[in-house]
Amino acid sequence: MKLSADLAEFETRLGHRFAQPRLLIEAVTHASMSSPTRGDNQRLEFLGDRVLGLVMAEALLQSDPAATEGRLAPRFNALVRKETCAEVAREIGLGAVIKLGRSEMVSGGRRKQALLGDAMEAVIAAVYRDAGFEVARAMVLRLWGARVHAVRADARDAKTALQEWAQARGLPPPAYVETARDGPDHAPHFTIEARLADGRSASASAGSKRQAEQGAARLLLERLASD
Repeated sequence: MKLSADLAEFETRLGHRFAQPRLLIEAVTHASMSSPTRGDNQRLEFLGDRVLGLVMAEALLQSDPAATEGRLAPRFNALVRKETCAEVAREIGLGAVIKLGRSEMVSGGRRKQALLGDAMEAVIAAVYRDAGFEVARAMVLRLWGARVHAVRADARDAKTALQEWAQARGLPPPAYVETARDGPDHAPHFTIEARLADGRSASASAGSKRQAEQGAARLLLERLASD
């Protein structure tokens, strides 16, 4: 099986030539393009998530031999979460080669964070199945690069950090309220306000509720730090 020109170019950006090209094709095929004769990348995504997790866990243990599990866990979560996978996917131009159905194409699927993150995990699994764990690990470490060593000692996500800030001061958990929703149904834009029981709040907007909530929590934490 011969790869198309765009996938051959992607192999170069990825840094791996596939002995079994069908694995790469499967890895970049979204469920919206699946058919009885063509599979999608969901099973590879499942496997790739586990391969990535093992690589990152091992790398963190090696980079900080004295760190406790409590300090390693948030760093690990920061390295394997969908947002980070999507960042890496953008850096290597994965979105440009993902095979999408018309509905996903129209709704801007190539830019969707969850879709990019899933495809990145599927590509990791494809390399693992094509050439084994050592090759997959080397590729992941190269693509994640300085992230492994630069991940903050306290890499909790903003919502977790804000909740812990509130609990430490005897306040109930923050509330997250959707204050606006704009855009078409296939590409909505949300505005979320993070509110503390003492009245302090901050708002942020993003293409998903999760991103908007994180943004609002982050802004509120910054305001609290400056008070």
